Amino acid sequence: MTEATAPSARTTVNRYRWLAKYDKDTIHAILDAQPLCHVAFIHDGKPIVTPTMQWREGDRIYWHGAAAGRAMKAATDAEVCLCVSILDGFVMARAAFNFNVNHRSVMVFGNAEKVTDRAEKERQLKRMVDGYVAGQWDRLRPVTEAEMNATTILSLSLDEASAKVRTGHPEDNDTDYDFPAWAGTIPIRFDVGEPIPDPRNLPGVEMPAGVKDFKIG
Repeated sequence: MTEATAPSARTTVNRYRWLAKYDKDTIHAILDAQPLCHVAFIHDGKPIVTPTMQWREGDRIYWHGAAAGRAMKAATDAEVCLCVSILDGFVMARAAFNFNVNHRSVMVFGNAEKVTDRAEKERQLKRMVDGYVAGQWDRLRPVTEAEMNATTILSLSLDEASAKVRTGHPEDNDTDYDFPAWAGTIPIRFDVGEPIPDPRNLPGVEMPAGVKDFKIG
């Protein structure tokens, strides 16, 4: 796959097509930078979009949810669309028509597959937890069989994925640059605050270094 070639017709970016990116490095970087995603699926003939946490391994993306929930049931072995977006700034133009946002986003299409192997389910859950804070899984109370049974993990190939990336200044009409309105960009960044300990932490339980150094975005 190259930057200039979409993997399929439905992943081809038509609107603002010059912002399209189809290379794996760009797609992987955006997915790895933002764990929150939105998954669109059909339930009882109607469209639903559900926010959830995602993580990537190689050329597959994973997410988990309640096994009894409608989202995981409806999406299993079904066509879904998964989207990850990062807002980087507001772009204020000289005309309202040209207002925009600087952003990075990925859309993935495909058939959601259920992870059924018990060992693989636990391995993927460990990857999710350790992806936030390295080594955290082994510090936690061991997962129970009831919890494993209550959890479904779905995955999606990244074979049909495309990205859009916008940076820079407003793009006004040539005739508007003489209009006396302020134009520019307002950068937006994630602000990760100081960790707040649970007041019920046991005495002597120290904060892992990875919590203090947590970053996102």
